[in-house]
Amino acid sequence: MKILFLFGGLPHYYNKILNKLNDIPELEISVIVPKKDGQSLGKGVYETNKGINFKVIRLKEYKAFYKKPFFKDIKQTIKEEQPQAIVIGWPYFLGFFFSPGLRKLLKKQNIKLIHKDIPYKMPKYQDTIKYYASGKGFVDENLEDDQKKTSGLLFYLKFKFLAYLRKKYFNWVDAHVDYIEEAYEIFESYGVPKERIHIIYNSPDTDYILNVREQLLKEPPLLAPNPYRLIHVGRLVKWKKVHLLVEAVRRLKPEFSEIELVIVGGGPEEDNLKAQVKEAGLEANTTFTGPIHETKELGRYLLDSSVYVLAGVGGLSINDAMCFDKAVICSECDGTEKKLVREDYNGRFFENDNVDDLTQQIRVLLSDPDKIKVMGQNSLSIIQNEINVHTVIKGYVDAFKFVNKGTLVTED
Repeated sequence: MKILFLFGGLPHYYNKILNKLNDIPELEISVIVPKKDGQSLGKGVYETNKGINFKVIRLKEYKAFYKKPFFKDIKQTIKEEQPQAIVIGWPYFLGFFFSPGLRKLLKKQNIKLIHKDIPYKMPKYQDTIKYYASGKGFVDENLEDDQKKTSGLLFYLKFKFLAYLRKKYFNWVDAHVDYIEEAYEIFESYGVPKERIHIIYNSPDTDYILNVREQLLKEPPLLAPNPYRLIHVGRLVKWKKVHLLVEAVRRLKPEFSEIELVIVGGGPEEDNLKAQVKEAGLEANTTFTGPIHETKELGRYLLDSSVYVLAGVGGLSINDAMCFDKAVICSECDGTEKKLVREDYNGRFFENDNVDDLTQQIRVLLSDPDKIKVMGQNSLSIIQNEINVHTVIKGYVDAFKFVNKGTLVTED
């Protein structure tokens, strides 16, 4: 079965998932990505061609009439590739929905469409107007509302039309693959039959990461032991809210004189964060490593830290931290945290944007190093036994079997 994915780039963390899918004898994976600088990929997301075993097709992007990117020559590419299924997500599904020629081609060649989503910040059908009226939707990684402000009747008509389009599209595709179990309730509210919805969760290649962890355990540590070392991993953009974590460390320093903060990542907020650290008198307590994409190097910092803290939006960095047996403190991330982090079992939650609560949750854990160790082991157990690369692969295979009438053989 030939599967064609559409992505805004080749993020290093997802290449390994596609490799594993392509390793299944019954599957052949190809990926369409932009020729350069994909418009839908987050700023600073690390991409690489290294180590991939699937076919990559690079097409030129253009901005369609609906103001979102799509691919030139995609119709001809589909004719040449002849996939049995195409996996698409935001914003590329709009290009299929608004193109009668593409829809006709899919029908003619009996190509199935699979919609991939989290879905994070998507309201139920009946809640659309109320949800967007509250200002919860359409916030980008700079915490800016990327929708033009509207009000009154125009607002109502705009989001009523959005709900209508979603309902039409969600029922037009043949299957959905989603990261969170709330997808059942959300998509069913748009009329999607439950059997079309497949929960795949989200995970890096945990087999690879756990193998790296075993290697690192045999090597000398990178950092001196410190039970009060916190770590953040991720691009330094506003919606990661690392500034909240820096402020929490400033407040906790009088209580925990040895407190440390390791900030792994780079991005447009780096200079602001360094200035905040300097003003708070935390330069001796804070390390900025810059971006780290090599698993072994990142693993050294994670192993030598006590608690992983994600103060804002994110996802896979939690999985990474749990692979290296870290207790986790987080708030509202992207929805996947609800399955990964269990209150007082392998981590703690704090109220979104509440630095007082964040400070308190860190205080609770740093006051009990033995509890941190137990939580870390629980994190590792969740990865080993519940949410891992095999969960994701099985979810995809189940969806492929569904659209292919159950004839695809599941991996061993």
